Parts: sequence; C-alpha cells; structure tokens
Amino acid sequence: MQEMDVLILGAGWTSTFLIPLLKARNLTYAATSTTGRDRTIKFKFDPDNPDPTYFIDLPAARNILITFPLTGEGPAHRLVWSYNFTHQRVAPNVRYLQLGSTGIFQIEQKTTWVDRHSDYNKENARAIAEDELMSMGGCVLNLAGLWGGERQPKSWVGRVATTKDQVKSKKSLHLVHGEDVARAILAIFDKWEKNKASGTRWMLTDGQVYCWWSLFVGWAREGKHVDEEPSKQSQWVYELMEEEGVKALPRDMETLGRCYDSRDFWKTFGLTPLRSRI
Repeated sequence: MQEMDVLILGAGWTSTFLIPLLKARNLTYAATSTTGRDRTIKFKFDPDNPDPTYFIDLPAARNILITFPLTGEGPAHRLVWSYNFTHQRVAPNVRYLQLGSTGIFQIEQKTTWVDRHSDYNKENARAIAEDELMSMGGCVLNLAGLWGGERQPKSWVGRVATTKDQVKSKKSLHLVHGEDVARAILAIFDKWEKNKASGTRWMLTDGQVYCWWSLFVGWAREGKHVDEEPSKQSQWVYELMEEEGVKALPRDMETLGRCYDSRDFWKTFGLTPLRSRI
C-alpha cells in the first residue's frame, strides 16, 4: 500500500476544505469515515479496544490528522500505540495533529487577552486527551468557531439569541474559516521540524474579535421585502445600547471580555488569514 502524505482520521466538515487543498498541492492522502462513504476507508476508533489489529486497514502515512475528539486519559495513547504497532516501518517518523477547540480556554482568566500560553481547563476531558497526545510528541490545534460552506454564522442567530436577555449576554465571538483551517493544518505538517511542532499547542482564529451585538445589527435584514422591519435581535441591541450607555458598536475589548490572540500561530508558520471577517 502506498505511503500517504496525509491520513485524515475522520473525514467530516474539515475535510471538505482540506481535501481540495491537498489535491491542489499534489499531496497524496487517504481519509476515513465510520461508514466508508465517498470512497473513504471504513474505520471507527474504539478507545476501549486493546486489540490494534483493525488499524492494519489504514495506510502508512507521514502525517496523521485526528479530527474527532479524544476524551480523558488513555484514548490518545491507545490510538498512537495502535497505529505505530501496526505500521512499524513508518512509526518512528509519524506526526500526529489533533484538532481541538478554544473552548478549553473559557475559564476565568487573569487578563482580557488570551493566547495559546494562557491557562486552560485542565479538567476538561478533551484537554486531558490533548495533553496526553502532546506528551507523546503530538501537536494540538485549538480552533475557534468554525464557519464556511454549510456553516454560516448568520444562521446561528435564531438558536443562540431568542430573547432580549440572551442578546444582552452575548459578548465576544471568535471564528476561523475552513479554508484557513486547511491551510493551517498543512503548514504545521510542512514546517513540523523547523517550528518544533512536536509537543505544542496552538490557537487558531481569523485574527478578529467579533462583537455579537455588531453582528446582530449587521444581520438586521432577514428577507428581501422592500418594506421590512429589522430583526428582533437588532431592535433589542439598540434598546440595550440605550440602557447600558453604549454609544456605538462594536463595544470595546474590555466590555467584550475574553479576547483571543492567535498571532503567534500566523507569525510562526508564515501565514496570514485568507478569509478574515464574515
């Protein structure tokens, strides 16, 4: 079986951006799914299965991307050990990259600005698994809110802000587009040794701190009718601006609270966001 440049464990939303980029760069790849759909390899990781033989169906690869969440102690070790045991020819050189979430940083912080070196919730099940992977030389990329393709932030409004109190509680939002996630993944693999990616954690956003209130008023028009009323969320924002003495939008960083600083990633890996701002 041909050795691949990249093996994607879990061909979900991210792969819809990553696979076209792999093709454009003439990189070989294989991808798995639990059903084997769309010419993927049928594979489902079982963290409770000590028998690694089902990993034999996976091709040898230089770089392995883990898109599904691993949780708690044990799964990361079992995945790495199982793959390495069944692919001993390439095992010494395999790089493991886990996609995570910036949600682990949503704890009380010492400063408004939060970066990859800031405190995070070490009791979070995903963070525990990520720490385990890093201890074995893997790399973790903690992603902000994902958008692009079928994921459009405007469509979230009806779910996250159905009342005025919910609108009032909305402060900062951090996002990153799928195209930039794909570019970031390949940059990490490409510059793994140069940037000493082994055992590191990175934070990825598009460099923007969005104010939810600004987004609500920017999306005030819901349809195409000439004589249309602004959305109820937009109306609530203007009421809240009067009530809280907010003269204009967006609100300042201190008011927004938690603000992510992901400059370190973009600078280290020599990239700038392609799809910044929604």
